[in-house]
Amino acid sequence: MNNHTITINDTTLRDGEQAAGIAFNVEEKIAIATLLDAIGVPEVEVGIPAMGQEEAESIRTIVNLGLNTKLLGWNRANLSDIQASINCGLQRVHVSVPVSEIQITAKFGGQKQVMWERLRDAINFACDRGLSVSVGGEDSTRADESFLLDVALSAQEWGAFRFRFCDTVGILDPVGTYNKVRQLVSHLSIPVEMHMHNDFGLATANTLAGIKAGALSVNTTVNGMGERAGNAALEEIVMGLKCIYGIETGIDTKRLLELSRLVAKATNSPVPPWKAIVGENTFAHESGIHAHGVLQNPVTYEPFAPEDVGWERRLVVGKHSGRHLLVSVLQQHGINLSGIEIQSVLDAVRHKSTQTKRSLTVEELLSLVPQG
Repeated sequence: MNNHTITINDTTLRDGEQAAGIAFNVEEKIAIATLLDAIGVPEVEVGIPAMGQEEAESIRTIVNLGLNTKLLGWNRANLSDIQASINCGLQRVHVSVPVSEIQITAKFGGQKQVMWERLRDAINFACDRGLSVSVGGEDSTRADESFLLDVALSAQEWGAFRFRFCDTVGILDPVGTYNKVRQLVSHLSIPVEMHMHNDFGLATANTLAGIKAGALSVNTTVNGMGERAGNAALEEIVMGLKCIYGIETGIDTKRLLELSRLVAKATNSPVPPWKAIVGENTFAHESGIHAHGVLQNPVTYEPFAPEDVGWERRLVVGKHSGRHLLVSVLQQHGINLSGIEIQSVLDAVRHKSTQTKRSLTVEELLSLVPQG
């Protein structure tokens, strides 16, 4: 695995907010940007300045906070968009152009020449004004590979500092991702950034495959939020890099849960209990075999320590619980039962859990213990 630093460029405030039904107010945007900065995210895509006055004002407010994280504004390849970014005080701009036949037909009536000229003029305009420019190929995964490479090489030649490879409709698998990104990386001298969508549940896997192929930058969103089925989740990418590939991102993982909860509240979207890394159940053990193993040695059924991401382990009693767990939980409350009593409590637990369709609270469990 390469030991280059991988840059996390979080786009919760741009692509995340594009999720249907999501609209952050300025206080929420400030809180999210501030916490992303505090945990060490090096780059944040902060919004779309050309959207209008309210968006521009909230971006300007974040620019004026004086955060350490580098702030980036998202733009189409036109000069008025870039001027709007400049007016917000941004030093970095991302310029997106369609690169697949489908998208070029929809946006430029199929006229590739127009796309080329717009891109060149936008990069020149931004570079002349001292901005750092990254370029993105919208729908890169459905583009002709040699055409995509031409666009990326031209962007590099005209002064872009990075090229974003976008799986706009989330159709790639990890092997296809690896091959396409490898091709780009081998020809470019600027870094490639991964921008993956989760339409088939593969955004995190495809992002990691891209890093394996040599990409050095990653777009993420907190809780994987975003358009349609969402984007690659920040917490999954950071922990995947750390635990699977041994790559540190410099991000304080102990605060990932805090960040997840902040965004869940701002989006009014609860996180599913089995959501990787930050879901309520990620360190909850109910089944007899698992709980018994974890009581002896947590490594039996946990890929990393709950404390690493701000959780603590929970042993819950429910339909699938066994005697070991039950005995352990009761002992924590100073209760020691005989073998026969344990079996009758276990039967009662399973019955109640099946009725209530959930694991039991400690109070419910204790109410099932025979009072001697």
